[in-house]
Amino acid sequence: MDVGYENEAFETFKLKSSVAKKFRKFCKNHAKSQSMTLSEMLEFFEVNEVSPDTRLGETISSLKDQYKKRSNAIIAIIKNIEKSQTKPTTAMLQKLFENAAKEEEEDEFDFGTPQMISENEELKQYKKAYDELKKINYTMRNALNHIYANTHYVKGNFGKGYYKLNMSQEKFNELNKLIHVHHH
Repeated sequence: MDVGYENEAFETFKLKSSVAKKFRKFCKNHAKSQSMTLSEMLEFFEVNEVSPDTRLGETISSLKDQYKKRSNAIIAIIKNIEKSQTKPTTAMLQKLFENAAKEEEEDEFDFGTPQMISENEELKQYKKAYDELKKINYTMRNALNHIYANTHYVKGNFGKGYYKLNMSQEKFNELNKLIHVHHH
């Protein structure tokens, strides 16, 4: 019995006797019932979207041969790309990296031999730097004190009050120059 079709009734078809014999022999060779063989044949044609009128070539094995030939052609194309494009590009990149590594080795910077200075000379350098910072601090403090001294609070008529700087533009620019000279 055919699995899944146990409860279905049988139908008859009118076939030519030579076709019926050929079909029964085909079913015996494949060890299936006539219903299941015909069902699988129909399913093959539907799934593969093939008509019984179309020929797939001489045999399925000829399709395998065509497939192998196409596969070999694709492999040949890929190998050609590898030889003509990938390997030369890889070799060029490798040489670039090797050259970059050699340049890095060559670019070692020599700081020279350090000069020994005495403790007094070192203290003089620190004192000089301290004095310069002190001078800058003094100048900045005087500039800020001058700005604060010339700033007055003005009460607003229609809102919040604000601070007003009573200083000429020339005097302000002069203070600005003093401040920026010491930052450099």
